Amino acid sequence: MNVWTGNDIRNVAVTGHSHCGKTTLISALLATAGAVPSLGRVDDGTAVTAYDEEEIARRMTLSNAVAWCEWSGVKVNCVDTPGFSMFVHEAKAAMVPVETALVLVDACAGVEPMTTRVWAYAEEFSLPRILVVNKMDRDSGKPVAATPSDALGEVLAVLDALRNTFGRNVVPVQLPIGQGGVASKTPFRGVIDLVSMQAFLYEPGSKGKGKPAEIPSELLETAKSAHEALVELVAEGKDELMEEFFNEGTIPEDHLITALHEAIREDRIFPVLFTSGLANVATDRLLEFLRIYAPAPTERAPVAARANATQAVAAGNGHAGANGSALREGSGDWNPDGTEMVNRPVADNQPVSVYVFKTISDPFAGHISFFKVFSGVVRNDASLQNYNRNALEKFSHLAIMEGKVASNIGELHAGDIGAVAKLKNTLTGDTLGDKAHPIFFEPAALPEPAIAFAIEPKTRADEDKLATGLHRLMEEDTLVRFYRDAQTHEFLIAGTGQQHIEVIVSKLRKRYHTEVTLKSPKVPYRETIRAAVEARGRHKKQSGGHGQFGDCVIRIEPMPRGAGFQFVNDIFGGAVPKNYIPAIEKGICEAALRGYLAGYPVVDYRVILKDGSYHDVDSNELSFRMAGRIAFRKCMEQARPAIIEPIMRVEIDAPESTAGVLMGDLNGRRGKVQGMESRLGALTLRAEVPMAEMLSYGADLTAMTQGLGSFHMELDHYDIVPAAQQEKIIAASTNRVHADEDED
Repeated sequence: MNVWTGNDIRNVAVTGHSHCGKTTLISALLATAGAVPSLGRVDDGTAVTAYDEEEIARRMTLSNAVAWCEWSGVKVNCVDTPGFSMFVHEAKAAMVPVETALVLVDACAGVEPMTTRVWAYAEEFSLPRILVVNKMDRDSGKPVAATPSDALGEVLAVLDALRNTFGRNVVPVQLPIGQGGVASKTPFRGVIDLVSMQAFLYEPGSKGKGKPAEIPSELLETAKSAHEALVELVAEGKDELMEEFFNEGTIPEDHLITALHEAIREDRIFPVLFTSGLANVATDRLLEFLRIYAPAPTERAPVAARANATQAVAAGNGHAGANGSALREGSGDWNPDGTEMVNRPVADNQPVSVYVFKTISDPFAGHISFFKVFSGVVRNDASLQNYNRNALEKFSHLAIMEGKVASNIGELHAGDIGAVAKLKNTLTGDTLGDKAHPIFFEPAALPEPAIAFAIEPKTRADEDKLATGLHRLMEEDTLVRFYRDAQTHEFLIAGTGQQHIEVIVSKLRKRYHTEVTLKSPKVPYRETIRAAVEARGRHKKQSGGHGQFGDCVIRIEPMPRGAGFQFVNDIFGGAVPKNYIPAIEKGICEAALRGYLAGYPVVDYRVILKDGSYHDVDSNELSFRMAGRIAFRKCMEQARPAIIEPIMRVEIDAPESTAGVLMGDLNGRRGKVQGMESRLGALTLRAEVPMAEMLSYGADLTAMTQGLGSFHMELDHYDIVPAAQQEKIIAASTNRVHADEDED
């Protein structure tokens, strides 16, 4: 098998809104390049990068997948990414190992919410973006175009929408010839290359290979105008090109190619191309465009990373500075945590460093780790240090992946993407490399899970398998959480939304034969006080022989929200012996844990032990624990107790057109809108909403936004529950207690 160096590699993340044809287009690229014998299809489960059984069943991409092909001596690595809102965080993770983002747009739907989301991800990572208007063979449902010029008019409307959304630097480098399926009067049958000013036409069964042809006469003037606009935008900001453009009226093709390549690499131009993945039209031109214009890994700026100072010094790689950090030649800035920022070029002559951007758990091969070689050359059977976990890993059986099919390879050079099986201690986000040259590449910052469900195994056998299965799935998906709520004692599983959790549950059942039940989690209410009071608690019991006696006077005071509990011993003169004071505190804490109004723990209060008395014979720790409980209950009767509820900080991303509906819905949920931002046609809404009102929000948001919205929430603070809701909570608690008593 060939070995490719960094100059001959193109790493591309294929992104876009759900159902814009990403997976089908990748299959078409592979078929055109001869990497696979035929064009795979999502609908029949044969698409190369949609091999997971859940993806096949749901006909949608759920996680990143990798495929590659060779085109004219260049290796093109494609990372297929999800476009559905609950899984689009995977697209952000895919930005780390690539140098180019291919942003797909549905020819009929145009710019959609996740289009703008993935564009923002690429912008965050300073990635060059290439826009591809896909599904050009799809009938728009509008009146049938009578001529190619009419069909081009619809395309120009899509281009206007792209410019309005992403700016004037969006410019076509191709024009389509026709639009629609074979039954259309003007079917999509080719493209015009605006650099070479040549047309490429495709016949059914051409397997993605176009034939050069003259530009159709009815499109010639439009093509000339588009060519001039492209030349002018490429020359803009470059004095030598502008001078040549003004003197000659154009730029020679060889100069234009070089200048366009530089403009794309520097994010000054966002080119637009046209394809049909399903009909496999113009995919060869897309591959050729990537070969010529997409930046190679070695062209990108050196990758900024952290150097661990302690390990660097231990390895003899530098000398400790005054602040304990390692001093290195060519080092960058210092971080507050004692680490140093370094820039390591993507080059073979640098120390080996690889970054693991994805992990999957295969029932047969075990763990498969997908990685990007950021520097050096990784050879088969190499031993690399995992810097994150301080463990040595052996890279046996290096491979490059074509979906789920692995092809063994002897070595991978800087800039390439590969995979290795059965690493023992390595997880997604880890950096490995030369032990003497530690470095850490930062993973993409992903949001925390948005929603949680209580999860219960159906049988004892399922209970035994649940933890193991979830642990393996959490290694694959970094946004899955599994934990036990300390207050409600429920086991919770958290993810980005209901469908995300349903996918995890389905994988548990199919892969690990574990059946579970999902329930809405209990709201972790708490109780507190709003007034300072004082009360005496006395426990006295005489039953022959030694009796029981404990007596204490306490003052209870409210504290700021979130302060918890504080116990102050204010006794002087030995009214209560010191060895009994901890027992009083323990009794108070036990009573507080059981609550007063509805059985929820009491928080945010201070107890001051003021006075008390004891008996030389009858007093003991148990008696003073009981006295503490009695005093606490008496205080609660007068301290204006109240139930407090968790208030969540919620951030919602949705189409701008849904703003009114979303704000009205939040008001109905007792929410308080804190702010709103609009960018690229998408809305970000921030609000504070009680957790009790958000338990079903995932499904409701899907309905309000037709599946285009997503949200994230995290605990912000606790606040008093309104009286009407408080009465319902107390009534529900009373019913629950009575039900438990009846059961007993």
